[in-house]
Amino acid sequence: MTSPVRVRFAPSPTGFLHVGSGHSALANWLFARHSGGEFLLRIEDTDAERDRPELVDNVLEMLQWLGLQWDNDPPRQSQRRALYEDAAAKLVADGAVYACDCTGEQVQARNKEAGGKPGYDGFCRDRGLEPGPGRALRFRTPREGRTGWTDLVRGDVSFANADIEDFVVVRGNGAPMFLLANCFDDADMGITHVIRGEDHVNSTPSTSCSVPRWACRHRRPSPTCRCSSTRDARSCPSAVTTCPCRTTATGATCPRRW
Repeated sequence: MTSPVRVRFAPSPTGFLHVGSGHSALANWLFARHSGGEFLLRIEDTDAERDRPELVDNVLEMLQWLGLQWDNDPPRQSQRRALYEDAAAKLVADGAVYACDCTGEQVQARNKEAGGKPGYDGFCRDRGLEPGPGRALRFRTPREGRTGWTDLVRGDVSFANADIEDFVVVRGNGAPMFLLANCFDDADMGITHVIRGEDHVNSTPSTSCSVPRWACRHRRPSPTCRCSSTRDARSCPSAVTTCPCRTTATGATCPRRW
C-alpha cells in the first residue's frame, strides 16, 4: 500500500525568506495539494551562532502572504535536541561514527603538506578516541563503491564514496549538526518526498535517509548556458562534469543543444 504523500519545507532562521526558498516552498505545497497529501513546516534552528529567532515570524508571515498554508504545528529543532542526542548515541554504539579532535587549521595544514584535496582526511578514523568534550563525531563513510539514488527529476545520480568525506554529525560542544537533525526528522515525520533546489544535489549523500524520494528542481540557466533547463544533466552526452546545466562549464563545451 502506497504511503500518503508528506512533504516538508524546512527553513533555517538565518536570514529573510528569499525567492529561491519561496519557490521550494511553492513546489512542495503544490505537490502536496495535487496529491492529496500533507505539506509540513519545520524550523531548522540548530545553528545557535547564526540563527535569529525573530526571523521565524518572517518565515511564517511570508508563507501566509504567498497563500501557502501548512498542515502541522511546526516543530523547532532547537527543542528536539534530546532526540538527536539519542540518535547520536546509537550511531556511536553501532560504530557508525567516531570521535575526532582535529581543528580546521590542522586539517588544512595536513592537506597543504600532502598536496591533497580539500576536506577532512580521515586522520582520526582509526585512532580509537572516546567521545567527549571537544571531540566531534564524524560519520564513517564507506571507502569503496558509490552512494546513489533515483532522483525524480534528474534520474539516477551517484557519487563515489571515496569523494564523500567523513562529515561531522555532532560538534565538539555536543550540539547536533543539521545533517543529523535533518535526516532524523525526515524519518520521524514520515516524509515521503523531498523537493529542493539542484544546489543540494552534492549534499544529498550526507543528508539522506532511505525513506524519502528525492526531486532536485533546476535553476534557470546562466546567460552562457545553451540548455533549456527542462532536461536533466544526464541527458547531455558530455556528462555532468562538462554539462552547462551543472554550471561547471560554458555552453560551448556541450556537444548538443537541447
